[in-house]
Amino acid sequence: MDVIGVGVVLMGPSGAGKSECALDLVLRGHRFIADDVIHVEKFGPETVVGQGSDLTEHHMEIRGLGIINIRDLFGLTATSQKKKLGLVIRIEEWDPNKEYDRLGLQDDTVKILGVSLPALLIPISPGRNLATIVEVAVRNHLLKLLGVHSARELVAKQSRKAGEGKGR
Repeated sequence: MDVIGVGVVLMGPSGAGKSECALDLVLRGHRFIADDVIHVEKFGPETVVGQGSDLTEHHMEIRGLGIINIRDLFGLTATSQKKKLGLVIRIEEWDPNKEYDRLGLQDDTVKILGVSLPALLIPISPGRNLATIVEVAVRNHLLKLLGVHSARELVAKQSRKAGEGKGR
């Protein structure tokens, strides 16, 4: 997916909702690149580009609907041939016994063709709007690239406030 200009790879088990999320993102004006099979190629030491296969280009499988053609349904601007990858979003079913990063202080990465890419783990459960979460994750990622890190700013603010209270 091309979400606000960032190449996003959605990873997760079959049936996790990746295709439905991608469809929802297309409806919000983002661009579809590939479903299920992504071909990646390395350009230089830090650049990985993803694209769909020629065979399945512009096609997506939606359970209950079957195969749909995104370009035919939504027009030329709803698809993109390829995109430099900038963010990997791993989707998994919510596990109540697992500890998740709730503050957003962890900066994880995934290596693709030897290139480290920023990565997020999004636990899903019924009722969560995955497309909204992905879109906000990309916006937050762009802010981090500009040096704005909301979670760190909040923790620093709380630490300063706690320090002020000790001096009284």
